Amino acid sequence: MGKLDVMDMAILGFLQENGKRSYTEIAKLLDVSEGTIRTRINRMLKDGVFEFIIHMDPNKIGLDVQVIIGISTKLGKQEEIARTLNQFQEVRFVGAFSGRHDLILQAYFKNNDDLVQFVNKDLAKMDGIISVDVSIELKQYKDSFSYIVE
Repeated sequence: MGKLDVMDMAILGFLQENGKRSYTEIAKLLDVSEGTIRTRINRMLKDGVFEFIIHMDPNKIGLDVQVIIGISTKLGKQEEIARTLNQFQEVRFVGAFSGRHDLILQAYFKNNDDLVQFVNKDLAKMDGIISVDVSIELKQYKDSFSYIVE
């Protein structure tokens, strides 16, 4: 993958503002041909720079409990536990971090009972977990996937 140039970043910015914006409209805004926009977007998609996704509001689809869970693991078990966590539909994000927890995950549940079952049944049977720290989101102030700074 080559470096992104100013035009690539501009295209990403326009798509980030409105993912349904047409290639023709972006081309007009940047004063280039629609083919140029199409080629650059296809290249960035192929290179994995971004992907088109639907970002849903979890609360509006019945997922009313959002949590961040910090997990401390036994030495040598972090990768195995992360791979196992990746398989759970409720888990949206798993990452290895420095600091207090070896793994941090974000997950969504329909209700507190489903969360309790996940912690007490699913996590409890994973070999190598030392401790789990669950933080339930009380109020959300920002939820953004915007990484372009102007």
